[in-house]
Amino acid sequence: MTSSHPLPPDLLEAQISTVDLLLAMFPEVNESEISPSDLALITSIREDGAENIASTPSEINLAIHVTLDATHSIQVNITAPLRSTQSSPPEPPELTFSLRQPTWLDKASLSDLTSSLPTDIFSALDYLRDSGPTIIPLTTPSTTSKIETSSAPLVRVWFYFPSLSTREKRNHMVSWAPSHHLTGFVLAGKPGLLCLEGTPSNIDAYMNEIKTVSWGDIPSHQKKVSERYREVGEEGGNGVERKFERMEEITDTVGEKHGARQNRGDMAAIENWLKEKGLGEMFESVILQS
Repeated sequence: MTSSHPLPPDLLEAQISTVDLLLAMFPEVNESEISPSDLALITSIREDGAENIASTPSEINLAIHVTLDATHSIQVNITAPLRSTQSSPPEPPELTFSLRQPTWLDKASLSDLTSSLPTDIFSALDYLRDSGPTIIPLTTPSTTSKIETSSAPLVRVWFYFPSLSTREKRNHMVSWAPSHHLTGFVLAGKPGLLCLEGTPSNIDAYMNEIKTVSWGDIPSHQKKVSERYREVGEEGGNGVERKFERMEEITDTVGEKHGARQNRGDMAAIENWLKEKGLGEMFESVILQS
């Protein structure tokens, strides 16, 4: 296995400055997404300096939503490496990026678009913004998902994972939720939790995308997730009331980590957090079933 080395402090700060610039270019709430842990790392390096960081993760991930016109946008998933195979690299590794397929663009068109993009992330973003009208097809694919509007009753569904750790997969869970009009949270660890608020078909479409696209490289026998509880609200009503304003990961923001590998969540803190959201009874229904 190829060993990796943390970037020297000056290069780490330069890489963080690049991420900062990207976030500044897309300042609106719905224009960029980044996990709380990555944002905390950026803030720490910005305020305290890279030399004071105890440990350096392999990368920072963020998603940028580039607006093409009034009704179309495309998501760009960006990775900023924070480690290198060289102990003293002359410059930070280049940021890499990929496009998430929007519902209005077929795979062949997405592939053509991807191949036409410059490799530099800033040039690629400029290309997408400048070429927006030409990217949008005259007709949308027949496979376009039919996203339900708020007129459909909302449900709140709780999914349980015996273990949820892969950072990239968790980032997908957070960044892919807005396009399905879902809110809720992700909690990594042993166990892992995923709570989704939205219409039933939007939740089904989201979970199908997670399982087939995000988890496409995972053997089927390792895709262990089960629906533990579904809140539907009163019969004949509008369903449940949303308790979350957005989709977020709470792994690093609620409680402390325990266990030999610091991968077991602080159950008491999680229970209290759910109580603050008015969902205290779900702790027993979802977590204590395990």
